[in-house]
Amino acid sequence: MREVQRCSRCIMDNSSDKTITFDSKGQCRYCNSMLSIKDKVYFANEEGKKKLEKMVCNIKKHGKNKKFDCVLGLSGGLDSSYLLYKSHVWGLRTLVVHIDDGYDTDVTESNLKKLIKKTGYTYKVIKPDTKQYDALTLAFMKAGVPNIAIPQDNILFAFLYALMKKYKINYLLSGGNYSTECILQEGNTHRNTDLVHIRDIERLFDKDKTDKLRFVSTTGVLLNRYLLKIQNVYPLNCLDYNRDRALKELNEFCGFEYYGRKHLENIFTAFAQLYWFPKKFGVDKRTSHLSSMIVSGQITREEALKELEEPLYDDKQMDEYIEIIIKRLGITRQGLDKIVDAPSHQHEDYKVEDNSFRYKAIKMVRDRRMKKRLAN
Repeated sequence: MREVQRCSRCIMDNSSDKTITFDSKGQCRYCNSMLSIKDKVYFANEEGKKKLEKMVCNIKKHGKNKKFDCVLGLSGGLDSSYLLYKSHVWGLRTLVVHIDDGYDTDVTESNLKKLIKKTGYTYKVIKPDTKQYDALTLAFMKAGVPNIAIPQDNILFAFLYALMKKYKINYLLSGGNYSTECILQEGNTHRNTDLVHIRDIERLFDKDKTDKLRFVSTTGVLLNRYLLKIQNVYPLNCLDYNRDRALKELNEFCGFEYYGRKHLENIFTAFAQLYWFPKKFGVDKRTSHLSSMIVSGQITREEALKELEEPLYDDKQMDEYIEIIIKRLGITRQGLDKIVDAPSHQHEDYKVEDNSFRYKAIKMVRDRRMKKRLAN
């Protein structure tokens, strides 16, 4: 048992992270790295306003004579909800897409209705085949891998790209941002577009077919981006994006209610973040989220440590969530405990994409772009 060391500036530690290192001041490589690039990627200033104006102008320009300017995947979480609200303020004609996997909380369902009603946006909802979706989700849990949300994420992106192709949309708005998620513990994750990986876990742990589910591969993503000229943009990096202020604005805009903590807008996501990761991999995701907010100047280290002292979850609420999940998956609580207590695995323990093939796809896209430039 090694002694646990926590960063002296943020709150990242080495309790479940073999890759973390600390300098002579006791500051970790995560916050050192993110602070070194902060001025290059996060523009909470006048420069950000200019960048944002140019971004919105380009989006509207490419959306001219089309039904939509851009598309946005709405989870119901703070980041995507705030971005949706801001896109309305900027006058963008945004196509909104949400994946309804049956695990949205009551608060999330209410927030989604309020946002769509207030903005008047066109709203597309994906409802994956319940039987096949649940079987694949259970297969990922039986595989004992960290990122059990890969099926959900992949299906969402497959649908997003299909809609972008249908409506000839060039811009994908992303709620990803430096302010609340610049720091993420390395390891215990995997690309959600790795279709080779999805198929292997399906083959090993799921006897049912997934012919009613639509997926996208990494190569498919790259080709889609090239053929559809897709640009993935991050508007929140051009704002002084602050969690508490964003919540206040959303509440004033449409009565948006906070669901408690980052990524807890969905019952299954809450289970994965607060139960699956800590119990199976010893990972407390709050350290990454709170450290990101320390680096972006939203909270102090002392405030983060105080929040870290709070229980991971309310026992009664988690029991309710687990009951919903096991009922959907067709297993017992004992069955779930057996899966959680079984040896953990990393995604690389199963078949994953051959990176050389991925690089070939990237090269092919680059070659096509170069030929087009030379032709012009």
